[in-house]
Amino acid sequence: MKNKLRVKYEALRDQLTNDQIEEFSLEIANKLLQLPIWDLEYYHLFLSITERKEIETEFILHILQGKDKNVVISKSDFSTRQLQNFLLTDSTVIRKNKWNIPEPVDGIEIPTKKIDVVFVPLLAFDLTGHRLGYGKGFYDIFLASCKPGVIKVGVSFFEPENLIPELENSDIALDYCVTPHKTYVYKK
Repeated sequence: MKNKLRVKYEALRDQLTNDQIEEFSLEIANKLLQLPIWDLEYYHLFLSITERKEIETEFILHILQGKDKNVVISKSDFSTRQLQNFLLTDSTVIRKNKWNIPEPVDGIEIPTKKIDVVFVPLLAFDLTGHRLGYGKGFYDIFLASCKPGVIKVGVSFFEPENLIPELENSDIALDYCVTPHKTYVYKK
């Protein structure tokens, strides 16, 4: 069932034009400005995999830099499914890995417990705040290692499903999910 949803949302993304991706990404970034999350210090941001037609996070990055926030980006370890987190600086060198994920080569490592807000990539999400990713579990492992109260913000081109099936105990719900048309609030 989850795999059917992945196929559905990857197909929906494939139908988006580059102009639509840019327009929707900008709308999402503008909606993010309305969330009560901007008084914190460390913000984890994923760098877009353009080949998978992900949301262009450069608009979010510009907001973070404009607000003088510490931006944290990750390097993926596929053997452990862990994310190693680095501070994004002017001297950070970014290269695509063999899965086309833009990653820092190295830099100033940031402990996971320091991160205040995580912008979470996803393929789909539901009305209860659960998300469906690519299925490797990187973000569930990462979010479980973050401090209690870390704010989890999903971003999606599409509106939610009623329910993501086959949830596991390791699945961590979002606090917010922002689409081009609406902001969903799950935080209690």
